[in-house]
Amino acid sequence: MTNLPTTLNNWLALLESRHAETVINMGLDRVRAVKERMQLQFSCPVIMVAGTNGKGSTCSMLESILMRAGYKTGLYIKPHFLHFNERARLNGDMASDADLVASFNAVEAVRGDTPLTYFEFTTLAILHLLAHAGLDVAILEVGLGGRLDAVNVIDADVSIVTSVDIDHVDYLGGTREQIGFEKAGIFRTGKTAICSDPVPPQSLIDHAMEIGADLWLMGRDFNYSGDKQQWNYGGRGMRRNSLAYPSLRGANQLLNASAALAALEALKLELPVGAQEVRHGLVTVELPGRFQVLPGRPSVIYDVAHNPHAAAALNQNLGNMGYHPYTYAVFGSMHDKDIDGVIKAMSEHVDHWCLCTLPSPRAATASELAAKVQMIQPDQHEKTVNIFDDPAQAFANAISRASENDRIVVFGSFLTVAGVMAAQKSALH
Repeated sequence: MTNLPTTLNNWLALLESRHAETVINMGLDRVRAVKERMQLQFSCPVIMVAGTNGKGSTCSMLESILMRAGYKTGLYIKPHFLHFNERARLNGDMASDADLVASFNAVEAVRGDTPLTYFEFTTLAILHLLAHAGLDVAILEVGLGGRLDAVNVIDADVSIVTSVDIDHVDYLGGTREQIGFEKAGIFRTGKTAICSDPVPPQSLIDHAMEIGADLWLMGRDFNYSGDKQQWNYGGRGMRRNSLAYPSLRGANQLLNASAALAALEALKLELPVGAQEVRHGLVTVELPGRFQVLPGRPSVIYDVAHNPHAAAALNQNLGNMGYHPYTYAVFGSMHDKDIDGVIKAMSEHVDHWCLCTLPSPRAATASELAAKVQMIQPDQHEKTVNIFDDPAQAFANAISRASENDRIVVFGSFLTVAGVMAAQKSALH
């Protein structure tokens, strides 16, 4: 074997250069072949989470509650904001460079001439890292879809589909029924399959029935109720009352929390968790970039909302924040997103658009975004639209113009939020 990279950054650079030559070849045969050669398997319960929105929140709640209960947790979550290591977490801490490099080497050692995309290679490496970490439980977030996602070479003990909405149309299809079928691909015969979407596509229900998965549906097998102070979970055979609201803010978080508690109910014999640990876990859960309100003034909100479903939830959360004279939006988006749908969902609250081009060949340019904003929100008194080369410049402009009672919402993509996070971080140093 030629000399392999010895640092994480060099490894990632190598994979990116290789990745340029590998067309996304849908199908799991290549990944499965390398997985078999690696003898990759988990000796602990595995929870897998797919969905259009809400995956990261559900994974983080599970991690937080199970850590409070004293279990050794492993989490695979994506994408990352500032460091690749954010994708692999052991007991809440990022994996070290050394551990990741060792796992990259383990994949390369048996890959032979099987081509793997960047995502497939890094997924196998992180699964290898988690499988060898002596975990009590592994929580795996699915990237795109479900059925053909590299994570799906693992058989989960409990699979969760959070929400089914339109996104990644090129790969997953343009209807909720098509997308529901793709997400349901993570379900397994005889295993618990949870769907927390209140209106699940029939295709998802049919697939679960067809393969003989044990399907838990929101409203039928589990549900929640609540008032301003606290909320209650009711499952098939377990109630949890007087729960604190999750520290993750926003309208959909009780759906996500209920799915997490349904998964724990299904695993109650393998991973028993007490009431206090559930309460504590929900109150202390953290997830960057999901309606994350930074301390200080003007208010700055990070949200990775990049499809109309997520943008509608963000818009609702902004409406619940109380009065701010002006709202500045730092917005960048990928070309293949329903940009019009996102702008429409947000236009109620945005006064000043600071539009930016993202650092990706797949990004829409700031001027393309501006044309769409002006179509949807024609020139109105006191509303402005400005364009910038990157998220950092757009944010700097918003900060220079906003008064301390205004607010700035940074959204549209992981890359929009990551660009502003990185600029904020370097400003501190």
